[in-house]
Amino acid sequence: MTDHYKQEALALLLLRVGLAWFIFVWATNKIIEPGQYVRIWGYFHGIDIGETMPYFMGGAQIVICVLAALGFWRIFTYGLLFLMHLVTVIVIFPTLIAPFVIEDNFPVNRNNAIAVAALGGFAALWLLRHRDHWSLDIWISNRKSNRGNVDQPT
Repeated sequence: MTDHYKQEALALLLLRVGLAWFIFVWATNKIIEPGQYVRIWGYFHGIDIGETMPYFMGGAQIVICVLAALGFWRIFTYGLLFLMHLVTVIVIFPTLIAPFVIEDNFPVNRNNAIAVAALGGFAALWLLRHRDHWSLDIWISNRKSNRGNVDQPT
């Protein structure tokens, strides 16, 4: 293993785990505080999602986050992380084009700019998924390809 290979693998591992954690925190909050998400969907989307939908959404997102953190089904899980966050960016878009709005002497939209950086990270992770050498997908693939190369006991 070359140093370049190790650096690339480590960089993508850190990116993958960090981004999965980012979404995991929000997904877990849907289960801990489902009422918040009922109100958010009503406010931003004008949709009453009911009392049980946050549990379903949070549970599904947690599963996706765990699979993505492990690097399993990369093409799908990394893409789903990107799409989940893209929805957030679309919803908060008006605040992104007005980052310096001041309310009560505080720039209320400034921190939303972080969402754009995170979206870039999600896009980079998906685009570099084939180079994510320390993923569960790669480990499984290597195990399968090495089965035929192992000497059989006599």
